Amino acid sequence: MHEKLIKLFCYRNKIRRSMNMAKNATRSKATECLLNFEAVKLFNNEEYETKVYDQLTGKYMDMRQKTMKTLALLNSGQNLIFSLGLMGVMALTAQGITQGVATVGDLVMVNGLLIQLSTQLSFVGSTYRELSESHIDMKEMFKLMKMETSIQTRPNAPALMVTPQTASIDFEGVKFAHSEDRQILDGLTFSIQPGKKVAIVGGSGSGKSTIVKLLFRFFDPDEGRVLINGQNIKDLDLYSVRKVIGVVPQDCSMLFNETLLYNLHYGDHTKSEDRVMEAATMAQIPPKLLYNMEMKVGERGSKLSGGEQQRIAIARMLVKDPMIIVYDEATSSLDTITEQMILSTLKRVTEGRTTLVIAHRLSTIVDADDILVLQNGQIAEHGSHYELLANPNSLYTQLWQKQSHIAQGHVPVLDDVH
Repeated sequence: MHEKLIKLFCYRNKIRRSMNMAKNATRSKATECLLNFEAVKLFNNEEYETKVYDQLTGKYMDMRQKTMKTLALLNSGQNLIFSLGLMGVMALTAQGITQGVATVGDLVMVNGLLIQLSTQLSFVGSTYRELSESHIDMKEMFKLMKMETSIQTRPNAPALMVTPQTASIDFEGVKFAHSEDRQILDGLTFSIQPGKKVAIVGGSGSGKSTIVKLLFRFFDPDEGRVLINGQNIKDLDLYSVRKVIGVVPQDCSMLFNETLLYNLHYGDHTKSEDRVMEAATMAQIPPKLLYNMEMKVGERGSKLSGGEQQRIAIARMLVKDPMIIVYDEATSSLDTITEQMILSTLKRVTEGRTTLVIAHRLSTIVDADDILVLQNGQIAEHGSHYELLANPNSLYTQLWQKQSHIAQGHVPVLDDVH
């Protein structure tokens, strides 16, 4: 009997793990669909997603029912064992009374002791089960807590020592690949001098955004070094590296479901509200938003247009007031007129600061000190806008001509480099 209960207990633990996995899958699917609700509706996949969610929910409910059944069996087995023991002891005591070696008082005493003992044994059993279940539930969390991220600050790593006058950026022989068959950067080497504006152009998948992630040290290069002011960022305190860099990301929907003021202040919580308002004005945030700073922007800025999200991202970077500025398609969601207004503002803001611009619209980087054209993970050519156009066979010239043939008043998007 005891062996069967032990086997049942082990089986229940296995079912409990399966139930947790099914529960996590159900929650993940629900979260995924809610975050991507526009894609679901655009492709008329409501019924499909509902069907998949029903299947996951059904699997979870099956596992839950099995868990409850095994719990009932365990409780029944525990009660059966105790009841049999109680019956046996009571029978022996009753036999002792008939033989004259025990009294009725002994029977009452034994019965009372066993009832008190059963309460404690039941408590111990239920407590053990709860602890065991909690351990199973927390097992994945323990695994996550033991995992070590590959991007870490080395012990006693020094802080980045840099000033606006020394904020240079160097990529030396940088190689990076997401997998063996997908080489993104292949020996990339370039330098950005302090206070200069350098633009990077290239086709989709050429590694432009990867350069930004390597600079922020979201990844480490497979080979080569990334330097700021001649210091390898792998050897520096990670917080100090990211503190001096401000970025306007390609995905400007990275907003919290909080007030507009909160999201703007997120650039630097130590800055005053006046400084936040100044940055918001410089980023050309519409007056209707400036006068409603307590408005909640929704999940990932769902209550805002793409252009408004982008303006907020620019303002948040201005609040941070970094020494190095990175624009990753910083004006891609803006209309031409607003884009030119913001570019004029950004030109004033970035003056004297090291600036890296990732661009698809070539018209936005005409004033760059140097333009790097990426191809196959390397610098195919570089120079100023006019230097590159002086060569009719350059890749940059081909891209410029392709965009120039688009209808007047429409700024095109760079898709491919051939």
